[in-house]
Amino acid sequence: MNADTTGPHAGAHVVVIGGGIAGLAAAHRLVTDGHRVTLLEAGDRLGGKLRAGEIAGAAVDLGAESLLARRPEAIALAEAVGLGDRLQAPATTTASVWSRGELVPMPKGHVMGVPGTAAAVEGLLSEEGARRIGRDAELPPTEIGEDIAIGAYVSERMGHEVVDRLVEPLLGGVYAGDAYRISMKAAVPALFEAARRHPTLSAAVQAVQRAGAAAAPVDAGGGGTGLAAGLAGSVFLGVEGGVGTLPAAVADAVRAAGGEIVTDAPVTALRRVGRDRWEVHAGDRVLAADAVVLATPAGPAARLLAEHAPAAASELAAVEYASMALVTLAFRREDVPALPGSGFLVPPVDGHTVKASTFASQKWNWIGDGAPGLFVLRTSVGRHGEEDQVHREDADLVAASLKDLGAATGLAARPVATTVTRWIGGLPQYPVGHLARVARVREAVAALPGLRVAGAAYDGVGIPATVASAQRAADEITREIAGKIGDEIIATSKSTDPGAGHSS
Repeated sequence: MNADTTGPHAGAHVVVIGGGIAGLAAAHRLVTDGHRVTLLEAGDRLGGKLRAGEIAGAAVDLGAESLLARRPEAIALAEAVGLGDRLQAPATTTASVWSRGELVPMPKGHVMGVPGTAAAVEGLLSEEGARRIGRDAELPPTEIGEDIAIGAYVSERMGHEVVDRLVEPLLGGVYAGDAYRISMKAAVPALFEAARRHPTLSAAVQAVQRAGAAAAPVDAGGGGTGLAAGLAGSVFLGVEGGVGTLPAAVADAVRAAGGEIVTDAPVTALRRVGRDRWEVHAGDRVLAADAVVLATPAGPAARLLAEHAPAAASELAAVEYASMALVTLAFRREDVPALPGSGFLVPPVDGHTVKASTFASQKWNWIGDGAPGLFVLRTSVGRHGEEDQVHREDADLVAASLKDLGAATGLAARPVATTVTRWIGGLPQYPVGHLARVARVREAVAALPGLRVAGAAYDGVGIPATVASAQRAADEITREIAGKIGDEIIATSKSTDPGAGHSS
């Protein structure tokens, strides 16, 4: 690379591998910082688990449907690519838990399902389960150590019923995993840190709640302007037309800034060239790169890293993934009875097929307003260890969803349209020790000049956390490239200075 003092990045070429929201966010950050960027996506579609679609003529999300608004990264990205005026808070945030055959309003006063008091979960737990929560104050402090499974810790302090009836369905909705395996440090870090400082779990929950109440709302607008800033008090935000429209908007912004995006371009190999450059092999195409961002799931990243960072590759190859299916159903609105709130969660312990249902037309005004004659809802099926459920025939998944919906809500109508979307290996699992594994991966990868990793397998499966991991990778690449350019300028200056190397 030749030194060029006209800009801080001197025409550096960065290749981003992976066209999900992580890869797109990394590419956007890199082109914004002045790099020449090429993004390679193995499939024919961008966006990963963000996917816009339609059913019976109504626009819907067929993947992730909302952004966590208490973190700024995803909302700031949406504003940066022109979607700020389309951000929309849910029309209703009240939800239920379908437990023991009844829809029970979702309790308030909990942190990811962990209550601060027994009164917070009245109506959902049995009398015995509620009394068990009170025993937390009588138990000696639990040694948490460097990490602990949230289900194991909460059940020890408050009993299994709290985990089975509330923590499990809530965490299952995020990770499609098992609360008795999920890392508390990774999944609920604020509660983990509070539990290390307080003698009881109840006190830790109450401390987290106080801190949350005292915290100022996130300025989602990145400067206090725009609709997003006005919606910053919402826990979640959607996008009119679907969160699935975000990838295309980011891709358009990348292209407008001079970036190249190539689909149907699976990367088969990385090759080091000299000390600090790379060759990226994608079919017949070989790209020379000053730096590479690997924004793929853990498995493909492990294969590409095997030659260069075997320790990181081994760690990534061990990351497990869960599969799930989304069943989207459209009904004639007049055929649907009154349904409560935005939907319901289902404790896996009750043995139903459906793990959750969202009343999409009721939750998002843009769906209800765009198709006033329809009522759209969706169910989710499958979690870690339930691959057989996800691979059932579409008709079976629809029938199972209708059966559970009927039992839970009394819905007896037949849908006018249905669609099943499967996310095979879509959700990385965060077991105990996950963050330590991520730290080891990053340390091994950072030892290779011009290489970083990003995606949902690292810092969180939510969209903001995934975007944050991408921006972190891009920023580290930018600093590294700027440092190399500075070193080259100094070296060039010394080589052309006749007095260099001589004392004055």
